[in-house]
Amino acid sequence: MLEHGGRLRKAVRQYGIAEVDWLDLSSGLAPWPFDVPAIPLRAWARLPETDDGLEQAACTYYGAAHVLPVAGSQMAIQLLPRLRRSGKVGVLSPCYAEHAEAWRRNGYIVREVLESEVDFFLDSLDVLVVVNPNNPTGLNLSPERLLDWHARLAQRGGWLVVDEAFMDVTPQLSLAAHAHQVGLIVLRSFGKFFGLAGVRLGFVLAEQHLLRLLAEQVGPWAVSGPTRVLGQTCLLDTAAHTRQRQRCEAASQRLSLLLARHGFKPQGGCALFQWLVTEHAQMLHDFMAHRGILLRLFTNTSSLRFGLPADDAEFLRLEQAFVAYAEDFQ
Repeated sequence: MLEHGGRLRKAVRQYGIAEVDWLDLSSGLAPWPFDVPAIPLRAWARLPETDDGLEQAACTYYGAAHVLPVAGSQMAIQLLPRLRRSGKVGVLSPCYAEHAEAWRRNGYIVREVLESEVDFFLDSLDVLVVVNPNNPTGLNLSPERLLDWHARLAQRGGWLVVDEAFMDVTPQLSLAAHAHQVGLIVLRSFGKFFGLAGVRLGFVLAEQHLLRLLAEQVGPWAVSGPTRVLGQTCLLDTAAHTRQRQRCEAASQRLSLLLARHGFKPQGGCALFQWLVTEHAQMLHDFMAHRGILLRLFTNTSSLRFGLPADDAEFLRLEQAFVAYAEDFQ
């Protein structure tokens, strides 16, 4: 199993701080979960059915022609390699490590490439995987550039897989409206923007034939009845979408300014996190953890991802920790 953020109980054991006393900024989740609706008893008592309105709500929310609900976009990441035969896969890196891992485990030759290298390698690839906005760097590629890459791949039967897990705050940059095209696959995560990662819901946006093939791999009843009710309610709440986007944008900007004010100007980020590259990443991570603030450490790039504090008290706690760090180490 690869390492991920959100391992709060591991931190509790390691640092001896009670779970309730932590400020967990290790996951790029909106810290304001949507309200959970009342779940009717029949959703618990019956097998889920696919004509309850969830797919239509998702199509409306994403602006896509066709969607397939899955138990988190991680499920799709692991299953998509089964739909092709062996070949060469490029993964725009650094990014969410599960992408490269899934293709490697299924026997593909995987090359992790930088943004500047994609055009050089593209014509030798069968699949290109891009996380947009990228996790953890926050790199955001234009729809026009991505569609150009897709066109070059599709003319040879190749795929462009775009993971848009952090796209909800900037829907105008999404490729969802283009996902009906052959060879373009868009993954969307429900848990991050809606702050409800525990429900395990995601969507695959693609042309119908590919979605049917993927559905066979997913199997029946992959998304539970209660999750389908909850997902549909949240996807249709347009007023709450607007509030959430405004909160995320404001908190992300405030976080970026806080980091810069203490000499740690972020090298990247998006509306759900900020990304800091520093030779002191390990030391800063441990310093914060000893004060009950959990960050996401990337040892291979000596970098840290900061999730969004939820309110003034959490921002103040983070600020005070940086003041203490400066007193101890600077």
